[in-house]
Amino acid sequence: MKRLRVLFVTGPWNSHLYQMVPLAWALQSAGHEVRVASEPEFVDSITEAGLTAVSVGPDETLQQRLLRVRGESAPTMAPEVPPFLTDTLYEMGYEERDGLPWEQIAWLLDTVVVPGMWLVNDEMVDDLVTFCRAWEPDLVLCDVIVHAGAVAADVVGAAHARMVCWLDLFLRIRHDFLRAQEENPALEGRDLVRDWYEGWARKFGREFSEELVTGQFAVNVMPERWRLEPHERTLSMRYIPYNGRSVVPSWLYDPPRAPRVVMTFGISKVPWIDMPGMSVEHLQEALDAVADLDIELIITLSAEERDQLRRIPDNTRIVEFVPLNVVLPTCTAVIHHGGAGCFNGAMVHGIPQLIVEGSVDAVAKRGVLRETGAGLSLALDELTGPRVRECLTRLIEEDGFREGAERLRHEGLAQPAPTEFVAALEEITAEFRSRRADG
Repeated sequence: MKRLRVLFVTGPWNSHLYQMVPLAWALQSAGHEVRVASEPEFVDSITEAGLTAVSVGPDETLQQRLLRVRGESAPTMAPEVPPFLTDTLYEMGYEERDGLPWEQIAWLLDTVVVPGMWLVNDEMVDDLVTFCRAWEPDLVLCDVIVHAGAVAADVVGAAHARMVCWLDLFLRIRHDFLRAQEENPALEGRDLVRDWYEGWARKFGREFSEELVTGQFAVNVMPERWRLEPHERTLSMRYIPYNGRSVVPSWLYDPPRAPRVVMTFGISKVPWIDMPGMSVEHLQEALDAVADLDIELIITLSAEERDQLRRIPDNTRIVEFVPLNVVLPTCTAVIHHGGAGCFNGAMVHGIPQLIVEGSVDAVAKRGVLRETGAGLSLALDELTGPRVRECLTRLIEEDGFREGAERLRHEGLAQPAPTEFVAALEEITAEFRSRRADG
């Protein structure tokens, strides 16, 4: 197999980059050249992972761009999905679904999907194309929200795919839109996603194809039966935890004196994105409710958030950061917001989970936990201290949750590790590169 040039393209979030790092290192270890492209503000995070960075886009940070585009009073980058959407949008079992009605699709496209495409991608495309023309990658692997990578890959004839490390809401919305369009031809001129791709493709002398939107194939770490909306060409890969620069804390040297529970709300939380989740007030109520339980509770909190707590029980340890891949194997349960690193990490370690719904796809992950018996979830409107205590006690005391978590673990571990996956990636890259050459 020839030595490949592989370009990863990610937005400026550690939680997105960290899903890519194990595969990037597997490719490098197999002798391939790897680059990771993102905005200038994110170059240090890439190089800290031991990978070679490519800076694309302006020096203006994403936060600065958000405030410039939406105004200083803009509270959020991701509007909360209305309750009427949750049942149909997050429903598991893609083959049996009827799809969203047009009014709901239009709301998602106008309010969430297309504004996000403009904000995250528009400033990156020109620089990405310039770099790809110079470096000539064979394969471009794109973060699911960084559509600029597909445009650049198409310009230079590289194979391109989307890396899916959570439940694929974008592809579901796209499939529902195309279904609605088939049923109502009057919607033909209403395709804002196509308009975005087509405008950029034409700038570089290319034509629109649906492959630009969906990728030629997908790399997916979710076990097959728990994929919200799989691509017709999906390669399965095992999730391997990566937590960035990490040090094992000395208190982890000794086994826990009581059932250990870790509570974390993810590395992706930043103050200028007002994502729903557990507030300090909710957290205080939960701590008070479990203060008399014989557990060892580990909570990750910033110093600022810790200072807002009025009481810290004796059974609780607060740290700013602990690498999940070293603490989870010692845990009996984990409480988290539903982010990819937390959910997937608990999955591959076989740890029962309590999701306090805060991430974009946490509602769908609730269905995974329910069907597998691997955990429980709480919506924000039912989040109280007594409910957290009740759920946590069940996770610790009921054997069924450990058995369900172990079943989910086996499904996750049945997929090939990144080192085993490289050969499949080499083969499919050659297929799509050959197809472009023949065309």
